[in-house]
Amino acid sequence: MADINEQIGGYKIRTLLQTGQKSQVFEVVEPTSGRHFAMKILLPEHASNSASRRELFNDADVGIKMRHENVINILKTNKSKDAPFFIMEYFPAGSLRTRLMSRNPADKEYLRLNAKKIFKQAATGLAYMNASGFVHADVKPDNILANAVGQTKIIDFALAQPIAVGFFQKLFAKGPLGGTATFMPPEQIMRKILDGRADIYSFGATIYEIACGRPPFRAASKQELYQKHVIEKPGTPVMYNADITDEFGNLTLKLLSKKKEDRPANFHEVLIELKKIRVFKSVHDTDEDMM
Repeated sequence: MADINEQIGGYKIRTLLQTGQKSQVFEVVEPTSGRHFAMKILLPEHASNSASRRELFNDADVGIKMRHENVINILKTNKSKDAPFFIMEYFPAGSLRTRLMSRNPADKEYLRLNAKKIFKQAATGLAYMNASGFVHADVKPDNILANAVGQTKIIDFALAQPIAVGFFQKLFAKGPLGGTATFMPPEQIMRKILDGRADIYSFGATIYEIACGRPPFRAASKQELYQKHVIEKPGTPVMYNADITDEFGNLTLKLLSKKKEDRPANFHEVLIELKKIRVFKSVHDTDEDMM
């Protein structure tokens, strides 16, 4: 574990931002310029693990190709044996998961007032990723950052994969089952070829949880959860929050269609629909929300 004020790869550790199962994210300072960045570094016990390294470097290699205001900007990778890390822009913001889990009423109010702005920006970032030729493959509240004014960025490309076309589809058809069970589309569970519509399903599950305070499916085991994603229709969000508009509830259910052909074709179509509707009855759209 890195220590505060320790120097790694020419960067001085400042504060711990996040700890995961395999890695940590720190705010760091580049002493030569005084600029602040974020560093994602593998925990020592995972530094030499090939699977952990592969995920970290996939995260970096995909992210370094992305240049969009709603996608985190990754700048530099260090593939050292003892302390592999990458450097990204410093974006001081918590994840949507943090706000969902908070007991502070102000965080619930933040999500209610900023939901449409956050959903639109997240969809815009994912539209860019898909148009750039990648499926995120792990869209969830944990991987969406939003700051105090609702500025939003997609993070964590550890499981991202190229959108396969033609001959290369066969190479991706039977890959390992990665992702998060609560948000996983049926085709990912069944190890089928993924395209941007897989992200649309996961996005649907994500905005469902943010609006309802609970995910579309709950189960006692991963296998039961997988089965529900494949065969069970989710209840309308309006069942769990009377403040949700029928239009938003209907859109969310469309995003969660079992067959990818029944979902919107891409995130541009999702954005068109989002711009036309309200998420909550109690929140009236601003001019910005309609754009």
